[in-house]
Amino acid sequence: MKVEPAFNLRIFALHSYRDGMGESVDESVQISPASDGKAPRTARGERTLRKILDAAREEFGERGFSDSSIVAITQRAGVALGTFYTYFDSKEAVFQALVRDMSAQVRDHVAPAFKDAADAIDGERRALESFLLFARKHRDVYRIIDEAEFVEPDAYREHYETTATRIAARLKAARKQGEIASDLTDPDLDILAWALMGANVFLGLKFEVWSSADAKRVAEVTSRLLRQGLAE
Repeated sequence: MKVEPAFNLRIFALHSYRDGMGESVDESVQISPASDGKAPRTARGERTLRKILDAAREEFGERGFSDSSIVAITQRAGVALGTFYTYFDSKEAVFQALVRDMSAQVRDHVAPAFKDAADAIDGERRALESFLLFARKHRDVYRIIDEAEFVEPDAYREHYETTATRIAARLKAARKQGEIASDLTDPDLDILAWALMGANVFLGLKFEVWSSADAKRVAEVTSRLLRQGLAE
């Protein structure tokens, strides 16, 4: 499921906790997207790594994995070929890092949407609207994530599993606070988390990648379904 702003280079391991809203937030564990043993040690190195990841996103997004090359990525980034190998072992390695990086960018873009939510379902509405706006601006995320199923299946699965885990954690916190039906079990909420994630992915595909719709309206209509289906 979108990447021009300067994002933190680090990929975060999943350690969910709840704030006052019941939002699931990832506790940052600093893990470099570079290949093992190749993490940058300076701020300048991190900036260079960011350039390579951004260039890889543009290259893979436009040309696809098979037709992309390390040379083309370095040309887009404005760095020497040897600099690429300072941080990544191969084209596959930078693609895997990019999938995880983009997954983290989606998460970080959506997270602030929960801040002023009235309740859990309102939070999901705000999160969906935020994601739709992200997908509109960064349509290449769909091509890259879809290709990951075949190029880097572990990263592909990790992307969706960690996303569903965050949604499930929010739903479980909402149940505890009495904001959704109390008879929904943990396995029930895991199912619903995957259902919500799937809906969000395809809403973004239909209304932001294939066309351009009013993100607020799409989120509001979807929220009606959630509120009627999840409320007591």
